[in-house]
Amino acid sequence: MSSRVDRLWYQHKRPLWPLWPLAWLYRAIAGRRRRQFLANPPESLPLPVVVVGNITAGGTGKSPLTASLVSHLREQGWRPVIITRGYGGRSDQYPLEVTGDTPVEETGDEPLMLSLMTGCPVVVDPDRYQAARHVISQDLGDILVCDDGLQHYRLPRDLEIAVVDGARCLGNGAPIPVGPLRESPGRLAEVDLVVINGNTEACSGLPVSSDSSFAMELVPCALRRLDSGETLPLSELEGRRVRAVAGIGNPGRFFRTLESLGAEVVPRALADHHRFSHADFTTEAGETPVITAKDAVKCRDIGALVLEVRAQLQTGFTDLLDRKLDEIASRKGSRS
Repeated sequence: MSSRVDRLWYQHKRPLWPLWPLAWLYRAIAGRRRRQFLANPPESLPLPVVVVGNITAGGTGKSPLTASLVSHLREQGWRPVIITRGYGGRSDQYPLEVTGDTPVEETGDEPLMLSLMTGCPVVVDPDRYQAARHVISQDLGDILVCDDGLQHYRLPRDLEIAVVDGARCLGNGAPIPVGPLRESPGRLAEVDLVVINGNTEACSGLPVSSDSSFAMELVPCALRRLDSGETLPLSELEGRRVRAVAGIGNPGRFFRTLESLGAEVVPRALADHHRFSHADFTTEAGETPVITAKDAVKCRDIGALVLEVRAQLQTGFTDLLDRKLDEIASRKGSRS
């Protein structure tokens, strides 16, 4: 998400109000698809399906949450598989099973990042139902976690998790293209769990139950050299002037995190899923380039530092998740 779109969408004003006819059309189409799903839901899959998504365009922290989820599921004895659209990638054949050696041009940045970060099987397909059927036919796992699929109603789901950016919340509250909303705020009352990334007080007016909403923080956990893989202490950023380059949905969060670690940040925000070149990392004397883990998979030959983060969830989230999954597994008979 560019800083320009941030200014247009994530403020109380609606400078794009002349586009309201398109926003009404978008809202009508999204609402019709939702009603069609409710009236004629797709046939349930034999494995539990957990969908992680959001109701706004732009980064909210879905992928770090997905990584945390599959790590927890493994600890509970599950064999999770991540399925995803693979935005920004293009393969000659789908479904595509991702490995650490799969070219990012085929996978897209987030699937490759999740594969490297979690070691979990990742299957990419624009048709996530087809990806799910592939997982089942190949016995790749016993639970599916869909990264960013809340509006992909062709995929049947058993549990929905919506992620909200605590700092930006729902922006100006208007549908795309006047604002960032993919669906109406009322959709949050229909999902099973809501995760608010950051300041929960800023989102106090959302139509969610306190019993099903939880706070999440993205906590810096590692700093490494991209070219060598050498791990450095986070204190290396203290007092250092860094050129922070980000092609992610919410670059401001990345810049603020670096500042919280004591870095003097020179920000460079690029479009989400940006295709990098060496020119993007031009620095002045005394500056060190720093990038996100998501961008790092596209910049393996760049001499930069990579800041990695992990999702830290409010107490009670995993307990409720486990209870819901036990009920789903019992109903499906998918786990002994």
